[in-house]
Amino acid sequence: MDTAERLDSRALVLIAIALLTWSSAYAAIAYALASFTPGEVALARLAIGSLCFGVLMLVRRTPLPQRRDWPQLALLGVLGLTVYHLALNHAETRIASGTAAILISLVPAATAAVSAIWLRERLSTRTLAGLGIALIGVVMVVLASGKQVKFEPMAALVLISVVVSAIYFVGQKPLFVRNNMIGVTSFTFFAGTLGALPFGLHLPQALVAAPWSHIAALVWLGLAPTFVGYLAWNAALRRASASQVSSFIYFSPPIAVLIGWLWLDEKPGWLTLVGGAITVSGVVLANARRRAILPAAPMLEAETCEQH
Repeated sequence: MDTAERLDSRALVLIAIALLTWSSAYAAIAYALASFTPGEVALARLAIGSLCFGVLMLVRRTPLPQRRDWPQLALLGVLGLTVYHLALNHAETRIASGTAAILISLVPAATAAVSAIWLRERLSTRTLAGLGIALIGVVMVVLASGKQVKFEPMAALVLISVVVSAIYFVGQKPLFVRNNMIGVTSFTFFAGTLGALPFGLHLPQALVAAPWSHIAALVWLGLAPTFVGYLAWNAALRRASASQVSSFIYFSPPIAVLIGWLWLDEKPGWLTLVGGAITVSGVVLANARRRAILPAAPMLEAETCEQH
């Protein structure tokens, strides 16, 4: 792995910022849904984020990505942002915010799978076993997603969010090489906002009728998890591999469950906790890397000498 693809202290700080802001999003979404539809929450969140990215581009005089990359970026924006947020918001109308966060923890495994397909990398037996274990955990979480222990179809929408999120992460990575990171992220947000527009046409009327606390939740969603979170995440993604960075999403579910418990009094049931633990264990196993064997040490030593 190239030094540019290694996790350094700056990348870890960026990941921590993204995780803390993203983990607060699940509870904020559930809170805002009391006054807004899933489409309105998605549009408001993406529109605020796009406005922030637009201002940032103007201040820093950031150029737009190369024209040849516009179609791919537009598709990534609609899939990774429009579809992701619509599916997640609709799911949270029926399942707890902590449950949604646990299901989202499948993103690292999905990212590894998409990378394998996209980059034609071979999936190891360990990876396949981890995916199978994670699937068992997901089934348990889905069964516990309703008010009673029963199958809740809306929870499956979160799995759509998982897939499109993985595509979004992997698809952006090669484009950072020839484009500015802020420009790439901003373009996907502009496309994602346009994609969400038809689903939030009545947002102005909803804003007039909503209490200030629910509007504040929308503003928080647009500023913290969306603008700050995605900016920090993509900055880390530029510094390290997609599989490395995405692996830290394992820490998001416990944070989100805690926030949902404290903010919304969403007490997780035992089946959700057990299923979540199995899911996280599975995705950790799926992305586990074997340590380098001792004979590889001279090679690493030689590479260090060449760099100096």
